[in-house]
Amino acid sequence: MGLWARITRIFRASTGAALDKMENPELVLQQTIRDMRDRVPELNNSVAQVMATERLLAKQKENLSTQVVDLDSKIKASVKMGRDDIATAYIGQLQQAQIDLERTNLQHENAQLASKQALKARDNYVLNMKKRTAEAMQLISAAKQAKLQEQLAQTMETFNIGDDASTFNEMREKIDRRVAAAEAKLQLGTSSVDNQMQDIEREAMDIQLQDKLLEYKQSMGLLGAGGSNNAGKQISSGSGAANEEKAVD
Repeated sequence: MGLWARITRIFRASTGAALDKMENPELVLQQTIRDMRDRVPELNNSVAQVMATERLLAKQKENLSTQVVDLDSKIKASVKMGRDDIATAYIGQLQQAQIDLERTNLQHENAQLASKQALKARDNYVLNMKKRTAEAMQLISAAKQAKLQEQLAQTMETFNIGDDASTFNEMREKIDRRVAAAEAKLQLGTSSVDNQMQDIEREAMDIQLQDKLLEYKQSMGLLGAGGSNNAGKQISSGSGAANEEKAVD
């Protein structure tokens, strides 16, 4: 293979690859639909011209038929009047009119056939255009879906699930350690000596308040002898609890 042929092949390959990359199927299909729709007015104009020719020939045929009938009447009238010369002239015109009528009939038949064929071709084109348009719309939808799927695939490629999973595991471990440390601190805080002393002090305060209440009841005569003994027992028990508090201190 010669050098020039190789260069040409490389150029064509590069150009084809660039065009394939630049070519957007969606835009190409939309342009194709527009081109097909733009041809419909041209087809309508062509069909209209064929139909106009048919109607013109029909009008000529009608005029020639009228002329033949008129010439035939004139020939008969001339013969009755004994004017053979005039009748002969009319006969010549009649023969020419009949020849023209026959030729016009043939042309009119051909024009009618052409009109039917043109209308059929136009209708077939419109039907095919609608079918192609529907197919193009489906392809455009498929192209859009493919584009979205490609974008999603690219996004998924850049999204490393493994790294994020390790991050979640690491954060979960840190949070678990913090929760465990907080629970341990709370447990140590509730079981400390200071908290126990606060509980004992609250209990001693309750005993003192009960003793004070008994003193009020005794001074008001609301307690009998048994009540006094009970009060003494409660006071002595209160003192014992106070001694126990001192012992603990």
